[in-house]
Amino acid sequence: MLEERQAYLDFALQLAAIAEKEIMPRYRNVTVSLKSDGTEVTEADREAERAMRAVIEQRYPDHDILGEEHGATQKGSRYCWVLDPVDGTASFTLGMPLFGTLVALLEDDEPVVGVIHLPALAETTYAAMGLGCWFKVGGSEAIRTQVNPVTSLKDAVASSSGVQSSDVFRKDGETPYRLSKLIQGARKFRFCGDCTQYALLSRGKLNVALDTVMHPWDIAALVPCVEEAGGVATSITGQRERVVFSGSMLTTSSPELHEEVLGLLRP
Repeated sequence: MLEERQAYLDFALQLAAIAEKEIMPRYRNVTVSLKSDGTEVTEADREAERAMRAVIEQRYPDHDILGEEHGATQKGSRYCWVLDPVDGTASFTLGMPLFGTLVALLEDDEPVVGVIHLPALAETTYAAMGLGCWFKVGGSEAIRTQVNPVTSLKDAVASSSGVQSSDVFRKDGETPYRLSKLIQGARKFRFCGDCTQYALLSRGKLNVALDTVMHPWDIAALVPCVEEAGGVATSITGQRERVVFSGSMLTTSSPELHEEVLGLLRP
């Protein structure tokens, strides 16, 4: 089982490298268009996912694929590759380096492999269930990472990628989670973009990272990294079962801190 997961993890890292070859030549020189939902998309998003899907279909032709840009390819497999070629497209289009490629493998809807690759920084955080969480910069030796197990918010460094669906800002129909209480209660708070904050939590730099609105391709790769580093990952309502499809994400560095933050955020 672990040997098989190591093989899947090695393949996921290869996929992230393949995506980088499509993304980085377009970095700082990109044309932006809008999807039907108003979010930004670029040629880098589309071509990076296309390249990853082509390799998956060659290597694992029976596996399902779910990607942000090209949707779902369903073949009835218990395995599904989940791809977000450019997580943080808004940062990418501004020439900011805090964007990443997310690659995950689900086994019966459970995330078992996750890669968070930040191509502009040459940083990769990656994990497979039972194999630990690892961090690598460029061609350097990989090091195993652990969360910093702070147990109280007053001692914690917290982050969110934005203010959507919160008491700071919400659209009609969104839940006003009490982000202001998190900001006020943490020892330090910073807004940190998208997948970057979860990589930092997995490395012990942050203690709380949250997103109130997410899609499966935003979530899947994060869960193995956080949990294999010793952290806790649920939806913002505390749901762990089928968390990839829960629509939100709260990660913390200890169970005690997690319960405190869940209670604080609740409207």
